[in-house]
Amino acid sequence: MEWHFIAPGKPMQNGFCESFNGRMRDELLNETLFFGLDHARTTIAEWADDYNRSRPHSALGYITPAAYAANLTATDDRLRNPDQLRRSPVAQPAPYGVKPAEALTAAG
Repeated sequence: MEWHFIAPGKPMQNGFCESFNGRMRDELLNETLFFGLDHARTTIAEWADDYNRSRPHSALGYITPAAYAANLTATDDRLRNPDQLRRSPVAQPAPYGVKPAEALTAAG
């Protein structure tokens, strides 16, 4: 099995996630005082919905994701770079023969 991971101290190896995380931190988390878990969940869901539906994205030619999707549907076009959608798994499975409880205990 081949392991794929981000080297320690090298977050730029995953630019898509780092860009999103930075925007979320700057625009939402640093600017909002949450009054409880329900308030945090609601506020984050609203921000994510705005980010994913209403906000123009530079990678899409400064149009909204909804407009981009509608254009793809209307023109029966294909994604410009389908390889962008191929992502490695977030976490690899435990090595063969290691049970989940053992892996958690070993990790601390």
